[in-house]
Amino acid sequence: MSMPYKNGMTPISPTNRSNKKKKSPPAATTTEAPFDRVRYSQVGSAMASNEAMWGSTSSGGAPACAFPTVPRVARSHAWDWAALLLLVAVDALLNIVEPFHRFVGAGMMADLRYPMKSNTVPVWAVPVIAVIGPVVIFILIYIRRRNAYDLHHAILGILFAVLITGVLTDAIKDAVGRPRPNFFWRCFPDGKAVYDNITTGVICHGDPRVIKEGHKSFPSGHTSWSFAGLGFLSWYLAGKITVFDRRGHVAKLCVVLLPLLVAAMVAISRVDDYWHHWQDVCTGGALGLVVASVCYLQFFPAPSDEKGFWPHAHFRFITEQEEESRAQRPAETGERSSHELDALEAGRRDQLL
Repeated sequence: MSMPYKNGMTPISPTNRSNKKKKSPPAATTTEAPFDRVRYSQVGSAMASNEAMWGSTSSGGAPACAFPTVPRVARSHAWDWAALLLLVAVDALLNIVEPFHRFVGAGMMADLRYPMKSNTVPVWAVPVIAVIGPVVIFILIYIRRRNAYDLHHAILGILFAVLITGVLTDAIKDAVGRPRPNFFWRCFPDGKAVYDNITTGVICHGDPRVIKEGHKSFPSGHTSWSFAGLGFLSWYLAGKITVFDRRGHVAKLCVVLLPLLVAAMVAISRVDDYWHHWQDVCTGGALGLVVASVCYLQFFPAPSDEKGFWPHAHFRFITEQEEESRAQRPAETGERSSHELDALEAGRRDQLL
């Protein structure tokens, strides 16, 4: 017989105790990764959102990771800019050097009597077409995307392309000394040819500076510079518009080929003006395009790559930030890193031994 309880109270069974509502433990706080992994999706804009492009933001709205500015990136490439100045000095010296005066006899003048014409594309226009024009495009993309690595490496890459090409072109010009198609009128501006009685070699009586330029036919400098700068621009545009995304957009291919068409028009003008032989422009175009390709791939992935939108340095910076954030995360949460745990385990084994 059970004992009565005061005030009609009933005993609490163990089952009732277990059914009492327990306080739920506080939700574990999660720390947001300071930098999200960039998604390398190959779409029209190459990056799906600002978060994918620049990383995540903290709870306060401030960027968790700030990309470096253009001056900072330029300072990290100080030696590269110094190398550019050296290339400028070397190219200037090559233009002062007297080129090799290849033998020109009376029997060779049949192919060198083309009329003396002015340049359809002036010398000053070549840097405008091959360098300044592409740089304007680089700046416009920077204004929209704000990627300092992309702007700096694009400018540095195209300058390296045209200056390396210029040095190679002028060095070959001086070494070969091939006469231009209009060499006769450079050598004999009055049309009165004078030849050596024994060797039948020309005895020029024209302006020495004009004659000097007459021995610089191979290869074409206009052509090599144009294909170096505009070839680099073609590579750059191919990466930006993902022309090799296997979706069959021929319009993208037309955009990429447009700079090369402009370079080809410059090359054709050199033959039409009788300043170069066809071999000169073909060699100059190949030389400029090869150097442009090497310089572009030095700074950017191949356009067919899934990461072909941004330069190598962009993704290297992201990887470094991710590694740094993973290294700092155990210290912030109070957890031990795998290296610390391995060290503790090794210490316990030493004590047991």
